[in-house]
Amino acid sequence: MAPSCTVEGAAAARLPLETVRGRIVADAPLAPLVWFKAGGPADWLFEPADLDDLTQFLEALDGGTPVMALGLGSNLIVRDGGVPGVVIRLGKPFAGVEVREGNVLACGAGAHGILVASAARDAGIAGLEFLRGIPGTVGGFVRMNGGAYGREVADSLVECDVVLPDGEFHTLPASELGYSYRHSDLPEGAVVVAARFRGMPGDPKAIGAEMDRIARAREDSQPLRTKTGGSTFKNPPGRKAWELVDQAGCRGLRFGGAQVSEKHANFLINTGDATSAEIEGLGELVREKVYAASGVGLEWEIQRVGRA
Repeated sequence: MAPSCTVEGAAAARLPLETVRGRIVADAPLAPLVWFKAGGPADWLFEPADLDDLTQFLEALDGGTPVMALGLGSNLIVRDGGVPGVVIRLGKPFAGVEVREGNVLACGAGAHGILVASAARDAGIAGLEFLRGIPGTVGGFVRMNGGAYGREVADSLVECDVVLPDGEFHTLPASELGYSYRHSDLPEGAVVVAARFRGMPGDPKAIGAEMDRIARAREDSQPLRTKTGGSTFKNPPGRKAWELVDQAGCRGLRFGGAQVSEKHANFLINTGDATSAEIEGLGELVREKVYAASGVGLEWEIQRVGRA
């Protein structure tokens, strides 16, 4: 007999619970789950027990209900009004990493970048060291073509498995994802559940040394020990976002409880109890100042979701 689901909150009773075996929470706080530690709740937070649990849930869900996947929340502003519909968080059942023939790693979407890079190192697979520098999970950086230190997901992704909002399961080759800088053509609400990456034969010691170099570079240049959200703005063609922010005089700029990092000008930080409105408002103020100083319109890299 299948275990019953865990339901918390009265609103969750409106969800299709007949076959669900995972955990559902109504009005679930999201601030503890994102790096900025700010923002409102999800109408519902669903943590599926496995792939079948997820597909059956989405098949039965009202087609008009918004669906959003949440990884580590490292590159995300959740607005103070919360997130409508269902937020799906993939836990341990989706966090495995398996080495396969041909220098391929098969990864669950919940696996952290550092875990994937470490598994590649141990297997003597080079070319995936950059994943050590992405603070997120496979699902997030597959969707956003995450990158760091000269490489991006599009360089090594073979294919990914996704579940669409209607519960349909598809395997998509990387060539069909429409990858560009920090962008993919994955449909809104599609949940990445697994991915396969291909590297090349390498020496584990050399791979480990490169991973250590990346870790040191991040520690030295980024405000990792603060409430932050990663790189705020995309680099414009031929330019560096942090340089434009710095040249516009925005390093250290404050708006309420939010501040532009003194350590890295393309990072925003929550200095204490900043609201998401203050964090997003600071970002918009920086964009205005950069445009006035340089004529360059910075584009957000951080994802902003939910109700204002």
